[in-house]
Amino acid sequence: MVYVEDLLREHGKSLGLDLIVSNVELKRKIPRPEIHRPGLSLAGFMKKFVPNRLLVFGNSEVLYLKELPTELQKERLEAILTEETPAVIVAGKYSVPKKIVHICREQQIPLFKTTLPTTEVLTKATSLLIDEFAPMTTCHGTFIEAFGLGVLIQGDSSIGKSEAALGLMEKGHRLISDDVVKLRLRKDSTIEGSGPELNKHMMEIRGIGIINVAHLYGAVCVRGSKSLDLIVKLEEWDDQAFYDRIGLDEKFIEMLGVNIPYHILPVKPGRDVVLLIETIVLNHRLKLMGYHSAREFNVKLLETISRKQKEKDREATTKTS
Repeated sequence: MVYVEDLLREHGKSLGLDLIVSNVELKRKIPRPEIHRPGLSLAGFMKKFVPNRLLVFGNSEVLYLKELPTELQKERLEAILTEETPAVIVAGKYSVPKKIVHICREQQIPLFKTTLPTTEVLTKATSLLIDEFAPMTTCHGTFIEAFGLGVLIQGDSSIGKSEAALGLMEKGHRLISDDVVKLRLRKDSTIEGSGPELNKHMMEIRGIGIINVAHLYGAVCVRGSKSLDLIVKLEEWDDQAFYDRIGLDEKFIEMLGVNIPYHILPVKPGRDVVLLIETIVLNHRLKLMGYHSAREFNVKLLETISRKQKEKDREATTKTS
């Protein structure tokens, strides 16, 4: 659930919000990711008006209100500013009309002023609310960016996820989050991964403790968020298990309704996990470009078998004749 106080705390600066009516309850729910500019509603057309949306008054609305008689102005505003209204934002260059301040104070509605243009406020606020209302989940793992792709490294505790990420950063790749990864579904059906603010740019390395990657390696080795493109699961090598040696069978795992390519990487002493993860990422990039090494090898293999079989058949035909 999204509250007005969350909008103010997390996005108030980018929206330029200044709280006009104080001593109001900011923990008011914003039930839907929709913003209403009440032009027609102020004109008296209320058939399509939905009361529980964030309201934004622009320059046109403010100028229109000033043209109305005092009583009619009060009547129109009271019709749209109710206890169901999450908050009101007055955007643009004009000051907030006194009637809006008075009614918001009476109804205990948070009232904000911003000097940003109305269209910019509508665009930014709509985008922010859509993000806030997007389906999300959290998972355990280390999220990095390697060769431009977002790679989630998973595995049992102490398998070496953080150490692998540390090795990748040594090679110029970037950390997004360690231990806890927040995943959010975007409107273009991609999943964006980020980390919680508490451990931002932090890693836990057993035997060393908590380290700040940005301080140790520089800001170039960290990133705030990235789309999730690939999942690599580290697991202990099992001599009894069967591991794919060709790569024809592609595995996927569903995250928030999106199928993400999934690789199991067996780990044992002597295997260079960092190099192998890089190889997985580069091979995946080739697949995205239309080059599938395993399929090309399989085609060549089948062509070789077919050619040799034809040669055998030809030899057999020659002998019989």
